[in-house]
Amino acid sequence: MIKRITIIILIAITALGAAFFFIRSLGDNTNGKQAEQQPKNPSLVHENKEIQEPEPALNNIFNLAKQGKIPESNIVVGETTTDAVQETLGEPEKTMDTNVGRFLNYPSHDIDVGVTDGIVSDMRSSQDQFTSFDFDTIKSYEKPDDTHYYQDDDHNQIILVYELSSNYVLKWVLPKPLDDSDNPNVDHISLSKEIGGSSVTDEKGDNPSDTGDDGMNLDEKIGQMIFSGVDGTKMTTEIKNTIQKYHVGGIILYGNNINSQTQTVNFLNGMKAANADNPYPLLLGVDEEGGRVTRMPDGVKSLPSSRSIGELNDKDVSFKVGTILGEQMKALGFNMDFAPVLDVNSNPDNPVIGDRSFGDNLDIVTRLGIQTMKGIQSEGIISVIKHFPGHGDTSKDSHLQLPKVDKSYKELSKLELIPFKRAISEGADVSMVAHILLPKIDANDPASMSKEVITGTLREDFNFDGVVMTDDLTMEAITDHYHVAQAAVQAVKAGADSLLVGHNPDLIATVFDKLKAAVENGEISEERINESVKRITHLKEKYQLSDEKTPSLNVRSINGEVETIREKAY
Repeated sequence: MIKRITIIILIAITALGAAFFFIRSLGDNTNGKQAEQQPKNPSLVHENKEIQEPEPALNNIFNLAKQGKIPESNIVVGETTTDAVQETLGEPEKTMDTNVGRFLNYPSHDIDVGVTDGIVSDMRSSQDQFTSFDFDTIKSYEKPDDTHYYQDDDHNQIILVYELSSNYVLKWVLPKPLDDSDNPNVDHISLSKEIGGSSVTDEKGDNPSDTGDDGMNLDEKIGQMIFSGVDGTKMTTEIKNTIQKYHVGGIILYGNNINSQTQTVNFLNGMKAANADNPYPLLLGVDEEGGRVTRMPDGVKSLPSSRSIGELNDKDVSFKVGTILGEQMKALGFNMDFAPVLDVNSNPDNPVIGDRSFGDNLDIVTRLGIQTMKGIQSEGIISVIKHFPGHGDTSKDSHLQLPKVDKSYKELSKLELIPFKRAISEGADVSMVAHILLPKIDANDPASMSKEVITGTLREDFNFDGVVMTDDLTMEAITDHYHVAQAAVQAVKAGADSLLVGHNPDLIATVFDKLKAAVENGEISEERINESVKRITHLKEKYQLSDEKTPSLNVRSINGEVETIREKAY
């Protein structure tokens, strides 16, 4: 009996022990599952609470910038002294004297401080709080007031410029997007303010000077407004005289000026050398649209016509077309392309536009034209949109006659004006005005000489403060009715900045003298001249133009890109 009781007790103890271990094991498994659901690093819970959404974070940065500050810093641009900076950050690890002023470098803080007259005038930071943002996020948050480009052996940058209250300027500096789908992160920011009329605002090659007319005499100002053609295919005494005596702001080459890549590069380099004493580099332009309007020399393949691109109706292809145009311009030594055409080819009898347009569909012309413009700009080349206010509904060639478009402003606003208005809102830098008569807007003068069109529509209605360029004043649409010099004066009075005199260079002297006389006799105020010169020189500074020689480049890779587009378009 005792033996049986002992056995029962042992069994009970064993069962209780098994039950205890089962319950404990179950509890351990439950705790393990709960543990797996927790962050491996408890501190991340706190960190996640600290992460800000892009819009509030950007809003904070912009709001502080308007006060001269950046987050997590007590330095105030425009107020904090050099001594106070060193009290806060210590002795700089390095001090650099640049061509725009002195910088105190604090690499351990990811901050560089520019000083002018003992006051902080520029603060740059590459801290994570700024470099975490990308190109698309910044642009979608707020459209920049200006966009600069800079390229040297070490940098290829795009700079988004925001002009803030109290004269502060905030710049976001990023690697230049490679194509329309590229979305790089910020490299650094710069927050600057002028101190006593000067500031340290150089972003690598970005010249900080106010691109106005300081130090220029009247002859130099008038010269900046003339865009001259030239004769021949190599430098001559006459061309050198045009550059040095008349101080022309730009030169255009046509097909008869271009033979080969080497000849074109050498020709343009000769012009740059002749302009070496001028503080403002030459604008060097060409009509390169692709299709039948091409100036490419032997060995450099031309793109298909805009109509062919329009038929593809692919904005990525259009952007790529623009980048190829930009690459071609750089390879030859140009810095400006008179493209794209934004005319809607609504008149099938149009003898001058035709396949130069992306088509007769308003949406296609607008979307693809703007993408081509952006592609050109992305390569650091100036794009000229043309032919404002729209040359698509004409039946005459303005090279031979003065076309007339009998439409009201309201009618133009429903079609012709739309691509230009959109392009201006998307960052167009230069708009070429056509030689067309719009009698319901201005019964007397063509658009290129009309104050109602240039000042009333382009400047005031569309808020365009870029460079307004006339179409070639030597075209018969003008010369059949006006003397070229008279037309130039009228165009300036209407609001034009750059006067294209593309053929017969002998006319440059006449145009120059007529404009100078108009200023001296009070017909045109010097303030009006200053307005145009400021726009032109600002454009040159924005694109960091220089008169440095262009090296001869192998265009094989560019030709390969052209061939890819051709295969798609044909």
